[in-house]
Amino acid sequence: MTVIDPDTQAGWVPEADEDDDAEDMPLSLRLSIADTLTLGNATCGFMAVYFTTTGILIPNLTGDESGMARNSAATAVILMLCAAVFDLFDGLVARKLRSSPMGAELDNLSDLISFGLAPAYFVLVYGMVADGAHERVAAVGAVVVLLAVVLRLARFSCVTVKDGTFQGMPSPFGALTVVSIVLLELPFVATLMAIIGTAWLMVSRVEYPKPRGRLAVAMLSWIVLSIGLLAAWAFDAPGGQLLLQTGCALQLVLGAVIPLFATARRVNNFRDNRREARAAQLP
Repeated sequence: MTVIDPDTQAGWVPEADEDDDAEDMPLSLRLSIADTLTLGNATCGFMAVYFTTTGILIPNLTGDESGMARNSAATAVILMLCAAVFDLFDGLVARKLRSSPMGAELDNLSDLISFGLAPAYFVLVYGMVADGAHERVAAVGAVVVLLAVVLRLARFSCVTVKDGTFQGMPSPFGALTVVSIVLLELPFVATLMAIIGTAWLMVSRVEYPKPRGRLAVAMLSWIVLSIGLLAAWAFDAPGGQLLLQTGCALQLVLGAVIPLFATARRVNNFRDNRREARAAQLP
């Protein structure tokens, strides 16, 4: 707005207030530290798809047996593990510092790439390159994984649960479980059933604890150990194959044990509530 000075009759424009400049600044220029970590999550997920394509799918289609498949598979999974680290720390940083108004949306979109698209694509490529696998059936399994993560993330945004828990298997945990199933190289039918079971756990009502405090440290330690096992397997270290299979088997056991404990606790709580209700009805 131009203002006319009554003394000099000269026009001048008032200086913009710093607060107005901050309000007019695009959101993209006001990303928080937590948002930057979230974008690192998305980048790792995309690069996992890239390595799965260039190192596993394309060499298989062109008949180039150059030994890239093992290294690229390990790299893709390590990138998914790194995405899980970013996902773990962006929440911690957001609670300690701050997050931008679009932080929650960024987190969901990044999780969809790293823990939805990347593992689903990994399953799809597995169906195309593995011996004894069926491509179209594996494609169905990949779609089930992707849709499970989509529904899981959408429900997370809409449903309020009690503090300290997730409803359904968290998408990072589910993605790592799906990848572990594929790396175990089980028979195709068993692999597909385990993948579908994991997808069901992600959309179930089973309660999982949020990784905070000691649990967050334990999760980070597990991810670092998994990266070491994958690196040993990728570089054909002595016993690397056995270590990888042991790590993947432990991931599956953990994925199965937590729902069993949660279900048992829920049943016990139901029984206790029922006993209390009966006791209250007695004269």
